Amino acid sequence: MDDRVFRNTMGKFATGVTVITTKVGEDVHGMTANAFMSVSLDPKLITISIDNKANMLEKIKSSGQFAVSILGEEQQDISMHFAGQKKKEDGIDFDLVHNVPIVRDALATVVCDVHDSHVVGDHTLFIGKVFEISLRDGNPLTFYQGKYGNYAPVEYA
Repeated sequence: MDDRVFRNTMGKFATGVTVITTKVGEDVHGMTANAFMSVSLDPKLITISIDNKANMLEKIKSSGQFAVSILGEEQQDISMHFAGQKKKEDGIDFDLVHNVPIVRDALATVVCDVHDSHVVGDHTLFIGKVFEISLRDGNPLTFYQGKYGNYAPVEYA
């Protein structure tokens, strides 16, 4: 099976857009990701998937904590910044929750301690034990077939 065909197939799954953040010393590190999911309600666990070649991998291992900021539709520039697509000229504003950085004004944030990790293929899955969340009203930034989009609710008759 061709790698490009596999990627294109996975791109048919519409997702939200997140920025994964962590802090090592005084340095904040972030990356855009859509490989995020909830795992368990009791205990509250989530999973993120990080490429084994990504700089973020060692940062999360070192800090033992990370946050997932779920971006709102007006935050595409933040996603593009952390995806290395386009530098955000006015910088990124972070808030700290128990010394873990989160993207300011994100639609929702999930702050975790690393509970476990598993190397699977060319990625590492980090299971995070959630210790703080926040949310606000708004619509999510979406991603489908390599393009950003906006959520549109379906109206039922």
